Amino acid sequence: MNIREQTEAKEYELLSPYAAKSKEARRKFPMVECDFRTKFQRDRDRILHSKCFRRLKHKTQVYIVAGDHYRTRMTHSLEVAQISRTIARGLRLNEDLTEAIALGHDVGHTPFGHAGEAAMEKLVGHFAHNEQSLRTVEFLENNGQGLNLTFETKDGILNHTGKNLPKTLEGRIVRTADRIAYLSHDYDDSLRAGLLNANDLPKEVADNFGIKTSKMITAMVSDMITASTGKEDILLSPKVKRIMGIFREFMFERVYHSDTLAHEREQAVFVLKALFEYYMENFSLLPQEFIRRAEKFGQKQTVVDYVAGLTDSYAVALFSQIFMPPVNSLTVNLH
Repeated sequence: MNIREQTEAKEYELLSPYAAKSKEARRKFPMVECDFRTKFQRDRDRILHSKCFRRLKHKTQVYIVAGDHYRTRMTHSLEVAQISRTIARGLRLNEDLTEAIALGHDVGHTPFGHAGEAAMEKLVGHFAHNEQSLRTVEFLENNGQGLNLTFETKDGILNHTGKNLPKTLEGRIVRTADRIAYLSHDYDDSLRAGLLNANDLPKEVADNFGIKTSKMITAMVSDMITASTGKEDILLSPKVKRIMGIFREFMFERVYHSDTLAHEREQAVFVLKALFEYYMENFSLLPQEFIRRAEKFGQKQTVVDYVAGLTDSYAVALFSQIFMPPVNSLTVNLH
């Protein structure tokens, strides 16, 4: 019995009957099994070492080009993974699967956060970052070969948001852990940015969750574990679910849709619109690896894949390169 097989056997002994078991996981294309890592562990590693995951360090969470101490998509994904593993361990579910889903859930996100996602939606008629995340790991990564992740991991990535629930409890953990992470951490970043102060928080949220990020996370995570123990679903108590709704409405009103960030959102939309239209008209100027994909996916989808995959900084640099004349070429008559 090798190490992987021992780990697979221990899952049946130690994990909940409701947990996903790595031995039962399947891939689209069968692979020779690793002697040491389970299928879910290999999923996690493949995502962690992918280009799409590395790009998340230069993609906005909320504040565009805000400084070193604000969250990015990468730090958000790591925080979701940590919260998800804590919940999974408390419920004796599969930590490796929750971590793989959490690390991969946002790899298809556009530059400039949800402003970028809204811009792509307007440009192409339909765009959802969860669908693009699945597309990224399934078709675009690894030079177009995809990462060949398990169906359980892909299901969790696709359904971490939207109307359909993940099939596994591990995927459902990530779905709620994602919300816990972004509410708590975006609130923390908003305090740092001076957009909010602690007195702004709705009283019911402050009274029940506290005003410090760590206490907020602890309150919601503890409730999830308590409410879900022994159940065939991932639940929140009615009270905590209602207060999270209040917290979410507050964050959308005061932060995500705030007038203060309106100019940044407009700039993001302007840059992505300009780049999308430019490459639709000048398709031959895309990198060759994308041009080769057009035969399979079509020109429009290929441009969407390229623009959606850009980091914030590279999108701005491309925009400047294409649309802004070099400063040293300008002559200014001062007389």
